[in-house]
Amino acid sequence: MSQEPNLFSDGPDQESPGPGFAGSSGSSSTGRALDPLAVRMRPRTIAEVVGQEHLTFPGSPLNQLVEASGGDRAGASSVILWGPPGVGKTTLAHVISHAPGRTFVELSAITAGVKDVRQVIENARREREMYGRTTVLFLDEIHRFSKAQQDALLPAVENRLVVLVAATTENPSFSVISPLLSRSLLLTLRPLDDEAIGNLLDHAVESDRGLAGGFELSDEARAFIVRIAGADARRSLTVLEAAAGIAAAQAEDDTPPILITEEACAEASSETVLRYDKNGDQHYDVVSAFIKSIRGSDVDAALHYLARMIVAGEDPRFIARRVVVSAAEDIGMADPQALPIAVAASTAVQNIGMPEGRIPLAEAVTYLALAPKSNASYRALDAAIADVKNGLAGQVPTHLRDAHYPGAKELGHGEGYKYSHDFPHGVADQEYLPESLRGKRYYTPTGNGMERSMAERLENLRRLLRPEN
Repeated sequence: MSQEPNLFSDGPDQESPGPGFAGSSGSSSTGRALDPLAVRMRPRTIAEVVGQEHLTFPGSPLNQLVEASGGDRAGASSVILWGPPGVGKTTLAHVISHAPGRTFVELSAITAGVKDVRQVIENARREREMYGRTTVLFLDEIHRFSKAQQDALLPAVENRLVVLVAATTENPSFSVISPLLSRSLLLTLRPLDDEAIGNLLDHAVESDRGLAGGFELSDEARAFIVRIAGADARRSLTVLEAAAGIAAAQAEDDTPPILITEEACAEASSETVLRYDKNGDQHYDVVSAFIKSIRGSDVDAALHYLARMIVAGEDPRFIARRVVVSAAEDIGMADPQALPIAVAASTAVQNIGMPEGRIPLAEAVTYLALAPKSNASYRALDAAIADVKNGLAGQVPTHLRDAHYPGAKELGHGEGYKYSHDFPHGVADQEYLPESLRGKRYYTPTGNGMERSMAERLENLRRLLRPEN
C-alpha cells in the first residue's frame, strides 16, 4: 500500500497501525485502533507531511535536521515552529525524533518547570556520553515558559546537548527570549488551505490507518468539515471520526460503506448546517444583503448577514474589503470617521486573523450601519469622470501650470497665480477649472450628518472663489 500524505500528529508514537474504525476488532496488539483518528493518521516521514512544502523541500534546513544522525555535527540545529493550531507543529517534532541516534523527550510548557528542564538536560548529557545519542526535546507552547525557564535551556541548546524543537502559536519575536531565538531556526508554518484539508479527509476515509473504507463521506459532508475546520487538520479529523460514529449508530443497514452525511457532521461538531456556497448564488446574495443593510441603516440585519458569512467560513479579508467600500460609498462625508474605522478593522483582521477578527468587524459594521449616509462624494467623482471621458477636460489654466522648469516663465506659466495663504480665510478668488468647465458643479452635499455643515461651508467657499457669481 502506498503512503498517504498527511498533515500533523499528536500524542505518543506507535509503530504498527491497526485497520478499521477506531475501536474495531481489527486492532493490533498495540491497541492502536483505540487511538484517536488524528493520531492514527500521523505522518511517519517528512515526505508524508503536506501543506508545508516551503519547509519540507529537499535540502531544506528542516530536511537536513530530519536526515542528520545523532552523531552529526552539521544540520542538527534547534528549531522554533510557529503557526496556528493543527497545521503540523507536533507532526514535525515527531518526524524529527525518528532520525537515527535520537532520544525523543516531550515537555509541555503548561506543566513543566525549570526542574523538569534541568532533568532533561542531565539525562541528555548521560545519553550522549554513554550511548552517543542526541536528545530531541520537543517543548510545546514555549510561549508559556517564563524567561527563567527559557534561560535554563540556553547552555544545552548552544552546546547542542539537546536539539530543541519548540512549538508556539504566538509570535516568537515577542514570546521567546532573544538569545534562544538567535540560536534556533525560526520556521513559520502556513495555515492549511481547503484543498489540503479535503485531501486529508479523503485519505483518512480510505486508509487502513483511518476508517479503512468502511465509510463514505458525502460531498456535502466533506465540504462542511472543510468549512468548519478553519485550516485546523486536527479538528477536521476529530469531526470526521465523531461523525462516523454517529453515522454508524444511526445506520439502518450497517453494510459498509456507511454514508457520513452533512447532518451527522453537524451533530458531531455542534455546528448548524448553513447553506452557503462561497462560489455560488448564496455568496453573492448574502453579501448583497449585507451591504444593503448597512446602507439602509438596519444594524441588526447587517450583523445578521455578517454572522452568516463568518459561520459559513467566508474569507474575512473579503468581508473587510466590502466594509471599507461601504464606508466610502455609502457614508462618505456624512461621517468622515467611517472610512478610518473600516480601514482599521480591515488591518486588524489581517493582523490577528479569526476568530478574534470578528470583533473589529462587528464594531465597524455597527458604526457604519448607524452612521448618517451620503454617496455625494463618489457620485461627484463619477460625474467628473464622465465629463473627462466625453472630451470636456479642457486646458489647465495658465496661472495654475508648473512654473519651476526652465522656459516656463516665457510661456506665462504661473503668471497671475494667487497664493491662497496670502488671502483672508486662506481662499483666493481665482478660477481653478478649465475654461470650458467654468462654473461646473460636481459635488452637491446632502443634509445628512456632517455634510449638513459642509453644505453651508461649500457655499461660502464658492462665493469667495468666484465673487462675481
